Amino acid sequence: MDENGEQAGVVAIQDALDKAENAELDLVEVAPNSKPPVCRLMDYSKYRYEKAKKAKEAKKKQKVIQNKEVRFRPNIEDHDLNTKVTKAREFLNDGDRVKITIMFRGREMAYLDRGPILMKKIMKHLGEDVHMEYSPTMEGRFMTTVVTLKKGGN
Repeated sequence: MDENGEQAGVVAIQDALDKAENAELDLVEVAPNSKPPVCRLMDYSKYRYEKAKKAKEAKKKQKVIQNKEVRFRPNIEDHDLNTKVTKAREFLNDGDRVKITIMFRGREMAYLDRGPILMKKIMKHLGEDVHMEYSPTMEGRFMTTVVTLKKGGN
């Protein structure tokens, strides 16, 4: 293919190289596995620049989802609970995933049954448009789950 993108037909390698040198362009192999291999006359540095520019533009448009964590204790008071739930809700509205962790320390380990109750209370405060990715699990002294907004949410 020539510099205008038109088919030049089957050309000997030396002829193609001479043509590229006369036009001050590069001979780039586009499809090496085809019979015969397909080559193109182009300014390769300009092609690489435009490709990098497109990739940079595409990267600007993508949204990076971050994982945030909000930690609770089983004996948390209502006001503190509301404050932390409000912060978790802000993270969700920003498009982030939120890991909810309930920490049990010392004698609190004897009252593990309070964890699921608190988790239900947190989910109720977060609202109907919040989806729990997996049910709460105990990992050592921590009960964790991850929540996101449902697809039709904010």
